[in-house]
Amino acid sequence: MSFAVRYYTKTGNTKRLADAIAKELGVEALPISEPVTEKVDILFLGNSYYAFNIDPEVRNFVASLSKDKVGKIVNFGSAALLNSTYKKVKAEADKVGVPMDEKEFHCKGEFKGLHKGRPNEDDIKAAVEFVKQYK
Repeated sequence: MSFAVRYYTKTGNTKRLADAIAKELGVEALPISEPVTEKVDILFLGNSYYAFNIDPEVRNFVASLSKDKVGKIVNFGSAALLNSTYKKVKAEADKVGVPMDEKEFHCKGEFKGLHKGRPNEDDIKAAVEFVKQYK
């Protein structure tokens, strides 16, 4: 199995998750400004809600993907208020024909004092445990 990890973050929360996931998989976590140029079986894509939607940069990144390069996307992220971005990301992935795994990882994220310290060490450990099923 080959893996890639890309993430989008404004607060650094999703980057912390991405770094832990990438370390477990033996790859480097890169921001979505770095395109997926190599063929990968699984792309772990970290993102969150901003103003009740996924960021336009995430939409553009998913639009740049090709089913010839990416076998499937596994969604992960953190958020202070809303939970999963799965449906929003899947809608974009469907447009380019890249399938999404039905499973995803999500935890609380700190924002403006809400959920202080999240993702915490337990969240990071849970993200690593989640990823182990794909190895």
